[in-house]
Amino acid sequence: MPQYLIAIHHPDDYDPAAAEDEAMHRDIDVLNEEMIAAGVRIFVGGLRPVREASSVRLQPGGAVAITDGPYLETKEHIGGFWVLEAENLDEALTWGRKAAVACRAPVEVRPFY
Repeated sequence: MPQYLIAIHHPDDYDPAAAEDEAMHRDIDVLNEEMIAAGVRIFVGGLRPVREASSVRLQPGGAVAITDGPYLETKEHIGGFWVLEAENLDEALTWGRKAAVACRAPVEVRPFY
């Protein structure tokens, strides 16, 4: 069965303590329970703030550089994600809609190879 990434996007300055409340956590818990009951959830994970990221880049000559911060300089980053097995893209998008509502954030749905 095809697998899909459902990624939640947060702004760089996202503060979970300020943005998330008990109702949001409850909605996410309900969504996780629904995914488990449907047998689609493979893995789920929330990510620490982007300021805690490190990037590893291959340099000319084969050296590797490790720097503080995200790989890309953008205004939004992935804040958490699910890996799901779904019959097709339409089913994955249905879960993506539910994730956007529960997390109150933009969601990206992308198939794995």
